[in-house]
Amino acid sequence: MIRVMLVDDQELVRTGFRMVLGAQPDIEVVGEAADGASAVEMLRTLEADVVLMDVRMPRMDGVEAARLICASPSSPKVLMLTTFDLDEYAFEAIKAGVSGFLLKDVPPPELISAIRSVNAGDAVIAPSTTRRLLDRVAVHLPVGEALRRQDDTLTAREREVLYHVALGLSNAEIAQQLRLAEATVKTHLGRILAKLSLRDRAQAVVYAYESGLVTPDRTQG
Repeated sequence: MIRVMLVDDQELVRTGFRMVLGAQPDIEVVGEAADGASAVEMLRTLEADVVLMDVRMPRMDGVEAARLICASPSSPKVLMLTTFDLDEYAFEAIKAGVSGFLLKDVPPPELISAIRSVNAGDAVIAPSTTRRLLDRVAVHLPVGEALRRQDDTLTAREREVLYHVALGLSNAEIAQQLRLAEATVKTHLGRILAKLSLRDRAQAVVYAYESGLVTPDRTQG
């Protein structure tokens, strides 16, 4: 059973999600909160596997709540509810550790699939979508000496794999481009995440943009 917590300041939205999820045999809504602060407080005693989190809420927004929740080693996965006109939140949300994004008007089958995927350890936002979001907020990305501190920790091959990840390619596509086995690409990606202390593929894309490895014009730095 996948335990889900709903966090949204609109009761009608929570009711809609609760009805959809409650009809699934493998999903249980175990809690609800109307703002980020309440969600963080509730999760101190409530066990959840996935948190469905709105971005804009009173008292504490979804990004800050996600940052606090994801800081715990045994934290639940966070799915951020967003709209394309809130892209300025995407960058900080990925850095905070969220496992993906869903539009607030997501069709029920996609919502259910996303929750199951995140619970299984996958990200529900395609790398290409992450890249498109980052392209739109690239002006806000910090650039500087501090962001290049860890460049030397990656091998040339790992940097090459990271570059292609940030361009939105799947492991299979990277394997074809670099003439490697797909399993080898997966191994390289795992080492990249470990060396850079990154949570998942989405955060790897953020790092690639931050470090200048990939720039908005899609050239290698």
